[in-house]
Amino acid sequence: RIVNVVVRDLVTALALVGLLFTTDRIQRRRLLARERARAALRESELRAQAAEAQATANEKIREAIRPGVTTLELDRIGRAVIERNGARSNFLNYGGGPGAPPFPAVICASPNDVIVHGIPDDTPLDEGDIISIDCGAIIEGYHGDAAFTAPVGQVSEEAARLIKVTDESLFAGIDQMVDGNRLSDIGHAVQTVAEAAGYGVVREYTGHAIGTAMHESPQVPNWGKPGKGPKLRPGNVFAIEPMVNIGSAETRV
Repeated sequence: RIVNVVVRDLVTALALVGLLFTTDRIQRRRLLARERARAALRESELRAQAAEAQATANEKIREAIRPGVTTLELDRIGRAVIERNGARSNFLNYGGGPGAPPFPAVICASPNDVIVHGIPDDTPLDEGDIISIDCGAIIEGYHGDAAFTAPVGQVSEEAARLIKVTDESLFAGIDQMVDGNRLSDIGHAVQTVAEAAGYGVVREYTGHAIGTAMHESPQVPNWGKPGKGPKLRPGNVFAIEPMVNIGSAETRV
């Protein structure tokens, strides 16, 4: 009888230890989940702040586009807005290496038949030009990056249609950012809209993922068959960058 009591007490003690261990493990998991949720929320806030700084710079630049303005002047506007928002440029001094100096500006300014990565200079924009502006910002290690194309004064119907269709292809790509879709669904949507309008989709340059670096994997092409590549998941952040030509998709450097 004494043995039975001792055994029962031992079993009860072990059960209590097991219960305490299980409870402690559950509490640790809950604490870890709360910490991860707070970290994810902070990451989202920083991404949003970087995107807002970059978007504000693009909007102020857009307002300043007119015949006679130079892209250097537009660059100075972007630089001032980024600094006022407590951010820094992710374009300025980007890249570089043997025989290739780093990028010297906070925006890429690409007029007319320049597709991307144009360097601002003191050449005035003319009535009827179109100008593509690409700008980015960093806040506490998180990057924002976006571009737009705008008319300079009154432009031809052909140029206005190119801008309109390219915008439509962008939003078609954005519409594919759905949990469970495939990466190539984005490019297929962009390509479908652009080519249906008779335009060529540039193959040499792509969009990309973005986060704590400006250019992250995977690349996001603006063409391709649907249903290919990794599945899209909540938390993916992509820079979708349609590059559309009147005529063929060919480019030259």
